[in-house]
Amino acid sequence: MIFGPFERMVAFRYLRARRQEGFVSVIAIFSLLGIALGVATLIIVMAVMNGFRTDLIGRILGLNGHLAVYGESTRLADFNAAAAKIRAVPGVIEATPLVEGQVMATSPAAAAGALVRGIRPDDIRGRKLIAEHIAAGSLAEFGDDGIAVGDRLARRLGLEVGGKITLISPEGTDTAFGTVPRLKTYRIAALFAVGYYEYDNSFIYVPLDAAQIFFRLPDAVSYLEVFVADADQSTRVGRLIAAALGGHVRILDWQRANSGIVNVVGIERNVMFLILTLIIIVAAFNIISGMIMMVKDKGRDIAILRTMGASRGMVLRIFMLSGASIGVVGTMAGFALGIVITRNLEAIRQFLQTILHVELFSAEFYFFTRIPARIETTEVATVVLMALALSFLATLYPSWRAARLDPVEGLRYE
Repeated sequence: MIFGPFERMVAFRYLRARRQEGFVSVIAIFSLLGIALGVATLIIVMAVMNGFRTDLIGRILGLNGHLAVYGESTRLADFNAAAAKIRAVPGVIEATPLVEGQVMATSPAAAAGALVRGIRPDDIRGRKLIAEHIAAGSLAEFGDDGIAVGDRLARRLGLEVGGKITLISPEGTDTAFGTVPRLKTYRIAALFAVGYYEYDNSFIYVPLDAAQIFFRLPDAVSYLEVFVADADQSTRVGRLIAAALGGHVRILDWQRANSGIVNVVGIERNVMFLILTLIIIVAAFNIISGMIMMVKDKGRDIAILRTMGASRGMVLRIFMLSGASIGVVGTMAGFALGIVITRNLEAIRQFLQTILHVELFSAEFYFFTRIPARIETTEVATVVLMALALSFLATLYPSWRAARLDPVEGLRYE
């Protein structure tokens, strides 16, 4: 073994300071707490950042698809033939025709802006993100004048399942008496709550036939929404689709459409990792200062050990083991604390909200109705190994100082 029984005994004895040496022990305790809190904080924050990115991309792709295929003009004609060609492209899972437009949604109680998407009943029932998050009603009633509305939007308008909602198009109908607003009243068949504030607060799904009539696209759609097998290969699949359609289309992939959000989340994740790593580095400096004070305090003991036959290497290993023990125990405590808090983060939030009577995670600002957290094993292992490495490096200089101590000088001045 690297450390002998005698070295382990002396090292652990030095960590239990006597009453007159209690200050050294206090520094060791604070160093341990610093390492533990640094590791736990880094694990928790990185798990939340990972969960946020995963949920954000999952919700974006669950509703918007990986590719959007537009026509050369504002409408895409002959969309059924185009969808058939797209489905034949390798890597494509589905191509869904959509009609999209901005409207004013009104009820007897209120009014709000909304985004209408016209989609076929079978296609919306096949969308897991919507079909598995129906808050009220049923998609079985979706069709004809039955529509699906975001749960938060419905609450803003004071509506429930079975209620009537009126949609007003910004493009009116020209008549001899001027422009008359174009409007249509629908029945709410279902309310969905996907957990992403923007969607739940502004999206309305209407049957494709009804949307084509409302937006005056009788034989066309706004675009085709394409889902592919591998989201990271969407750009390559997009080029294949363009070739299959003869190049007379405009294709927008999800990475370009949401580049701002994806890039910001990635940058924030990296910056947070660097900032929180500084907490562990500061704790490592605490280990250095504590070990230096221990070496000065134990100068007489070191001199006696040397005169009794202890080698420089033995003294070096004693103090390395003392300092490394602080880092190991602190890292393991931080690891356990970080995992426990991460796995119970939502319960902790609910508890604090109940106690403090304050909303700690507002969906209006953070887009999600809960705190997302996703623990990645490789990332946690990286944090733990980094903390252990920094703790070990922090012991090298104080241990070298202890090993270099001259026993004669130590006994003379002690």
